[in-house]
Amino acid sequence: MAASASTSLSPNSLFPTALLADLPRFWGDILTLVGELGIETQSLVADHIAMRINDLEVAKNAHQQWLTQGRQISNAMINGRPIIVIEFDKPVKVENHNIECLELPYPSDKTYPNEGWEHVEFVVPSFAKTAQEFVEQVKAVFPQLAANWDSLAEKGVKVKLSSPQGEGERLANPTVAFKKNGVCIKLHPHTLKEVIASEQA
Repeated sequence: MAASASTSLSPNSLFPTALLADLPRFWGDILTLVGELGIETQSLVADHIAMRINDLEVAKNAHQQWLTQGRQISNAMINGRPIIVIEFDKPVKVENHNIECLELPYPSDKTYPNEGWEHVEFVVPSFAKTAQEFVEQVKAVFPQLAANWDSLAEKGVKVKLSSPQGEGERLANPTVAFKKNGVCIKLHPHTLKEVIASEQA
């Protein structure tokens, strides 16, 4: 079986120094996808940024390395594996955004073709309870996205609606995700910190 491209990555490339240096490149990819979708992110809160790791030992090491950048505010079991959330001591600045949190999922039985940065989540305020309600509100906020909606598949953009929930979460946070070429943008109505607070209420 051929090795995936990700196997050539050294663990160090998933640690803070290397990944933070790679953030401008990744953000450029995010902005390219934003343009294709027809959404405007300048006025949105970039809630958190997420990475992907395929190897359990590497994930454990990366987890400890990223704790040097902030404090762990959540370790929730979602879909059978831990999802770590670290709040940065100082928000990570990129463009006009101040990103407060890192999402570090431990590996699942799925192998990702690319390790490293995987998605950014933006907040589109809403009281929607379901993903379908939320996506209709998102289309109303972004008319250009609504106009592009039926052609997204032709452009190679995968759209996924979900309502991920950790054990004990009380706040519904439906999500719409747009993915192309290993880059993913997710929109949801509440910040990760608000969802975590609902867990601990």
